[in-house]
Amino acid sequence: MWRFKEFVMTVGYDEFVGKLNILEETTMKSLFEQLGGSYSKQSDYLIPNLALPKSKETDIGIYGQRHLKFLQEHRKLIYINLLTSGMLNEYLSEVDKQAQERFCWIVKQLKTTQGITEQLKADSPMEWIGKMNSIR
Repeated sequence: MWRFKEFVMTVGYDEFVGKLNILEETTMKSLFEQLGGSYSKQSDYLIPNLALPKSKETDIGIYGQRHLKFLQEHRKLIYINLLTSGMLNEYLSEVDKQAQERFCWIVKQLKTTQGITEQLKADSPMEWIGKMNSIR
């Protein structure tokens, strides 16, 4: 044991590293690099090169935008999960599509219960417009 202490005391760090053939910069790759990631050097920092996955362009209507605002204000965790997974636009597009379908179905049901027909539209357009505006 004393010999080990003497060895450490007498041999400097540079000599010790040189004898063991160890480079000062390690060549081990991080898990991020092993999975195909890369870094870019900015000043003294290595910043990971991150990009969102490509997703198809989808239109988000008024109901999708309203739901987005709801998620941002009241369901932040769900919003962040959808955003980081790249599924947010598809999800909002689907919500908007379902809301539009439901709205059209409700308007159709109200038209039948209130007796708003194409015949009424042909006979009395102003009355038809008034009744349709009261539905919407």
